[in-house]
Amino acid sequence: MILPTKHISLETSLLGLGAKLLSDIDRPRSVTGLWEVTKGDIGSFERFVLALDFLFALNTIEFRDGLLVRSR
Repeated sequence: MILPTKHISLETSLLGLGAKLLSDIDRPRSVTGLWEVTKGDIGSFERFVLALDFLFALNTIEFRDGLLVRSR
């Protein structure tokens, strides 16, 4: 589920979803704003939250002043 395998494509793995989310955080966004932009590609809100958790655990995103931003 985190990494692509023989049965899980890159686009549906958390690694692929995280990459999609990271590319859409081109400017500070609220969680709701990011969901609105990406919900067609992500599928469910549960997978969206898992991908955000994954990015946060990797220290690639931060939550500053109520907005999601890329870490430096």
